[in-house]
Amino acid sequence: MDGFINVLKPPGMTSHDVVNFFRRLLGIKKVGHTGTLDPGAAGVLLICLGGATRLAGYLTDEDKEYRAEITFGIATLSGDAYGEVTSEIDASGLSEDEVRSVLPRFHGKITQVPPMTSAIKINGKKLYELARAGLTVDRPGRVVNINSLEFISGTGWGTPRPRALLHLSCSKGFYVRSLCLDIGTSLGCGAHMSFLVRTGAGPYKIHDSLTLEEIKFLKMKNTLEEKVININQALSGLPAVLVKNGAVPAVQSGAKLYPPGVAELPVGLQEGDRVRLVGQEGFLAVAETSYDPRDNGRLVFKPVCVLPR
Repeated sequence: MDGFINVLKPPGMTSHDVVNFFRRLLGIKKVGHTGTLDPGAAGVLLICLGGATRLAGYLTDEDKEYRAEITFGIATLSGDAYGEVTSEIDASGLSEDEVRSVLPRFHGKITQVPPMTSAIKINGKKLYELARAGLTVDRPGRVVNINSLEFISGTGWGTPRPRALLHLSCSKGFYVRSLCLDIGTSLGCGAHMSFLVRTGAGPYKIHDSLTLEEIKFLKMKNTLEEKVININQALSGLPAVLVKNGAVPAVQSGAKLYPPGVAELPVGLQEGDRVRLVGQEGFLAVAETSYDPRDNGRLVFKPVCVLPR
């Protein structure tokens, strides 16, 4: 079974827990995912099965969408509800208008410093492992992008701990809990992310995702494969180069695809573009486009990730 499943991860499980769930359910070792979701968060987690695990990296660049609850008046070390409290302030003077007024500051490109409780590696060690050992290290900031940030609703205005519900679309590698900390700091009262749901990852939305209970039921009925997103469909964002039958074995062995082996070529390809190489029976490989100076500068395609035969 090669492909992807759009899973609704429940809160309380790590992304790796969900991977292990599929390994046990399907009796296979080759299972992965395309982007870690915090244990306390819920939402879309795209699971890779079989040969699709080799292609996970080509789907992690997709933008993500989240619905986040932010609680004002309490800041934590991790930025979420599970971290050590670093400050407590009575936020009863905060108003909805003040929260709305600061949100435009966070649109577009911003620099984020990853929290110590993240899974990013520094010198070969995951930050959360260092944090558990009581260590804090310098983390380089990185540029991320917020495509949109919308105020949905608010409750508890006039109380010490008001809350707001936000919806955002952002680039890969973005930490919503860091955003909540930064919003609280900008308002002078502190804040943390009290709940998070990932509502979308690229084209995969929460209304199409399957719960673990639904997945177990489909497996019992022998209909789970009907819900598997095939590799060609999952990588449909990459232009497709159709390969002639005679050139398929060479592509599957990792050899370059030259013009005589191309059956159909998309318009407008440039050097350095990533493409799908597709045969009559479906997806073959992800390839990188280049010009061959020995062949009048015509395009050739070097496979960078070949689907195992």
